[in-house]
Amino acid sequence: MDPSTLAVTLGRGAENPGDPVNAPVTFTSTYRAGGDVTYARDDNPSWHPFEEILGGLEGGTAVAFASGLAAASAVIETLPAGAVVVAPADAYNGTRRLLADLESRKRLRVNLIDMRGWEETEEACEDADLLWVESPSNPLLSIFDVDGLVQLGHQCGALVAVDNTFATPLRQRPLDFGADVVVHSATKLLAGHSDVVMGAAVAVQDDMIDALRTRRSLHGGVPGPMEAFLAARGLRTLAVRLERAETTAVELEVRLADHSAVEVVRYPGFGSMVSFDVEGGAKAADRVCEQVQVIVPATSLGGVETTIERRSKWALETHLPPGLLRLSVGLEHVEDLWDDLARAL
Repeated sequence: MDPSTLAVTLGRGAENPGDPVNAPVTFTSTYRAGGDVTYARDDNPSWHPFEEILGGLEGGTAVAFASGLAAASAVIETLPAGAVVVAPADAYNGTRRLLADLESRKRLRVNLIDMRGWEETEEACEDADLLWVESPSNPLLSIFDVDGLVQLGHQCGALVAVDNTFATPLRQRPLDFGADVVVHSATKLLAGHSDVVMGAAVAVQDDMIDALRTRRSLHGGVPGPMEAFLAARGLRTLAVRLERAETTAVELEVRLADHSAVEVVRYPGFGSMVSFDVEGGAKAADRVCEQVQVIVPATSLGGVETTIERRSKWALETHLPPGLLRLSVGLEHVEDLWDDLARAL
């Protein structure tokens, strides 16, 4: 079936007459002895609908986590001590901070590269244990050859993980290219309403799935039952939300590119994310964020509301153009968004 249909039909639980259409939320920390589950850090029925929907959309088995970084940490913690991780230099800020922290404690070695250069990527992967891919990247929205990178990583004997937060499984399925694991910040487009912090990792191979579940339990990165319920509810409307946001993003890209106060516009051709550079650098970009009224100045993304922020104000983002604004396009009417942006610019 079409992914939009799967998002609605999966994760419903039992389908007997009189059963609820939506799986109920299970609030418990403790289980009676003698069953399959002994403690709620290992499992909760409320995780299952979300995991079933996302796994079906990605083409694997999903493991829910307390946050996107908890999912990323679980993947990285499957590596031995001293492992080499190759990642994009413009990967998500949180991922790079996590890798920097682990490297500072000699847990692993990190090689951040410009993955647009194939020769540099080939050289970096020669001794890699994990190749971390993010496409589109955040916030430069670079597109990488996921298929080629998966093949390259495997030729070098490395695991390949793909952060699919921006594309979502509706626009890209890295497991189809042979990726070992896909990671999501479910906080963003999957849940989609700026009211949940949650993450997920999706894999096909049983050993990786087991390893992820073990990391989740041992490190305690478990999602709450209510968060899992809300994330599953958000997934059911992902298709219509993404389609609406994309339509608006395309139109905003065209108008921004024609605006005299805008130097550069970046849009990968799909998804809800646009970034653009304002003439006048950081000061002008900050003024835009101060002047918008419909758009929300905020650091997150993927919600029903459009958000904007200057990314270079954050640590580890000084490599970005000072006037770069990241725009997460929501579900407001395109003309209202444009009137707000044009006035602020």
